[in-house]
Amino acid sequence: MYASLLQTCKSLTEGETDEVAVMATLACEIHHAIPYSHWTGFYRVTEPNLLKVGPYQGGHGCLQISFDRGVCGKAAKENAVQLVDDVHSLPYHIACSSSTLSEVVLPITDATGQVRAVLDLDSNDPAAFCSEDVEGL
Repeated sequence: MYASLLQTCKSLTEGETDEVAVMATLACEIHHAIPYSHWTGFYRVTEPNLLKVGPYQGGHGCLQISFDRGVCGKAAKENAVQLVDDVHSLPYHIACSSSTLSEVVLPITDATGQVRAVLDLDSNDPAAFCSEDVEGL
């Protein structure tokens, strides 16, 4: 699945320089390719230690998340992938949707290694995401 998704995303975004346009296209393609993700999208770093919702597919997301809150904030602050089988087991989890049971968040960095955004996928299924998803995404 991920090899095909990569080729599709590359062909759709080739030559595009607008980050938001690329994020919108990727969110759509990833969301439709992964049936167990009920929310797929980006949170962008818009000022120091603050993420704001970017392009996404699914229900409403949180509008902003500071680096010291939630799974997305932790991914951005630590510049590390967060793979969470049970979001309710984490006291710092932010419930943007009460139906979310598991989540994977991947930091997106620029050429200097600075986090520019995070890619967030939420699922209504417990332990929906695995290391294959992390590697593929």
